[in-house]
Amino acid sequence: MSEFVIGASAGLKPVMERVLQVAPTDAPVLVLGETGSGKEVIARAIHARSRRAHGPVVRVNCGAIPSELVDSELFGHERGAFTGAVGTRKGWFERADGGTLFLDEVGELPRAAQVRLLRVLQEGTIERVGGNETIHVDVRIVAATHRHLESMVADGTFREDLWYRLSVFPIRLPALRDRLEDLPALAAHFAESAGKRLGGPGLSPTAADLDLLRRYAWPGNVRELAAVIERGAILGNGKRLELAAALGGVTVKPPSRPPAVVHDAEEIVTLDEATAAHIRRALAARGGRIEGPFGAARLLGINPHTLRARMRKLGIEWSHFREPPMQPSR
Repeated sequence: MSEFVIGASAGLKPVMERVLQVAPTDAPVLVLGETGSGKEVIARAIHARSRRAHGPVVRVNCGAIPSELVDSELFGHERGAFTGAVGTRKGWFERADGGTLFLDEVGELPRAAQVRLLRVLQEGTIERVGGNETIHVDVRIVAATHRHLESMVADGTFREDLWYRLSVFPIRLPALRDRLEDLPALAAHFAESAGKRLGGPGLSPTAADLDLLRRYAWPGNVRELAAVIERGAILGNGKRLELAAALGGVTVKPPSRPPAVVHDAEEIVTLDEATAAHIRRALAARGGRIEGPFGAARLLGINPHTLRARMRKLGIEWSHFREPPMQPSR
C-alpha cells in the first residue's frame, strides 16, 4: 500500500525521511504544523508504510467532539448508557483495532478526556460507556496539532504525562510558504482534479498563474491553495483557471525588487534583527538541527561554525527550536 505525498523529494524531503524512520515501528507519532499544512496526509503516509497498512486508518477531529460526548465517541457505549443511546456503539478505538487512529487536533481534548486517553495508551484496553467489559485494542496512535503543546503543559491545560506519551517521535511539518518549491506540483495536482470534477479535462496552471500563486502568503497553507484552485476552475467554467479572480481582494505581494524610495524608516529593521529573524526561521524549519544535510546551516548556505558564531553574537539559543527528545514508552 502506498500514500502519495507531493513534495516528498523536495520541500517535504526531511519530513518523509522521518516518516520512513518511524513508520515500521508502533511508536506514537506527534505531527506538528499549522492548520491546513497537510498533517492528515503525513498521518496516512505513516500508516501506509507500516505493518498495519492493510488495517483501518481512522481519523478523529478532537476539536469537533462536544465534551459530553468524548468518551462515547472514543470508547463507544452500551445500549441505555445515557439518554439517546438506543443501541450499542463501537468507539473510534475499536473501529481502528489492528490499524492506526489519527487524533487530529489532540490539543483540543478536555482535561478529563486526556486522563482517560492516557489510561488507554498505557494499558491497551477500553471500557464502553455504561459497560463493565474490558476490551483489548491494538491501535497505533498518530496525533496532530497546530497548537504549542509544551506551552499548554506549562499552563496546565494539557497533561504532561500525556504529552510524553504522544511525543515519542515528533514530526514538524513546514508551512507552504516555507516550501514554495512544491507549489507548482501541488497547483498542477489540484488543477487537474478540479477540472475533472467540473466535467472537463484536467486543467493546468500557466507560468503567470504560478507567479501569482508564489506571491501570495498562504496563511491557510495547502488547504487554502486547494480552495483557491477549485474556485479559479469554477470561475473559468471548467475550461481555464481564473486565479486572479479567485484570489479576489486578498493582498498579493509584488515581485521582490529594491525600492526606489524608502517612505517610512520605521518599517526598516536593523541588519542584525533581520539576520536573527532569518536564522530563527531556519532553525524552526529544521527542528533546531544545525549540522548535516538537513541542518539549518545547509539551508542557509553557510558553514555550521559560522552559523554558531552568529547565533552567539545575536543571542539565539538553538535549544529553543529543538524537537522534543524521544521518550521511552511507559
